[in-house]
Amino acid sequence: MSVGIWQFFDGAPIDAVRETAAEIEELGFAAIWFGEYGGREAFTQASLLLTATSRLTIATGVARFDQRSPLAAEGAIRALGEAHPGRFIAGLGGHRPGARPLPALREYLDGMDAAELPGLPRPSPRPLRVLAALGPKLLGLAAERADGAHPYFVPPEHTAMARERLGPGKYLAVEQAVVLDAAPEAAREHVGLYVRQAPHHQANLRRLGFTDDDLADGGSDRLVDAIVPCGEQAVAARIRAHLDAGADHVCVQVLARTPKSYRRLADLLP
Repeated sequence: MSVGIWQFFDGAPIDAVRETAAEIEELGFAAIWFGEYGGREAFTQASLLLTATSRLTIATGVARFDQRSPLAAEGAIRALGEAHPGRFIAGLGGHRPGARPLPALREYLDGMDAAELPGLPRPSPRPLRVLAALGPKLLGLAAERADGAHPYFVPPEHTAMARERLGPGKYLAVEQAVVLDAAPEAAREHVGLYVRQAPHHQANLRRLGFTDDDLADGGSDRLVDAIVPCGEQAVAARIRAHLDAGADHVCVQVLARTPKSYRRLADLLP
């Protein structure tokens, strides 16, 4: 399956995290992606999820480069790759206060690549390294210095642009938020959070042709529909649209989840 689950685990008890991971694996999804925003440290969380499952790929979506040194990140990635061969993807991103994103991330990657860890050799296979990238310059850095990109909060039109910028040989894993029922309230709340508080997402939406009117008052109907499909048929169509546009993998963030949400999502997929 070319579809995985994207989820915040912040605040969830570890037993609940293990149960959720086991359910996602049982349902046949390909991967779990998770963010690092005020909860468990990203590589520790990845280790917990890897040990709670046996087949799933576990991916940081993303580990924030402003939270740890390049040496610490490289050491953690090597350790997870050695312990769980072929099952870990290192997604990196974030924002360093006062620094421009592109040179800051390039400098960080330089530090990782130069890390001297004689007691911890690079594992084989090496975990994929992907970058949180939206604009052309960061997508270019992902093509140059990583195995691919992990765009977040984007429509299929961005996926097509990202595939063209990355080229055919790079891994493109796209996050897609969805609401399985037709009610749009959760979709509007989700979009409003990012258009009010995330300038980089605002800039990306403007690059895609959305206007100030679309970004006002928490997002226009056109913007909400473009970012978060509502209803099972719309969700299935949106996942297919990302794959048709060039995504290798779609990681689905289910908003307004219920105990049966992931089973319902699995039943929608081929």
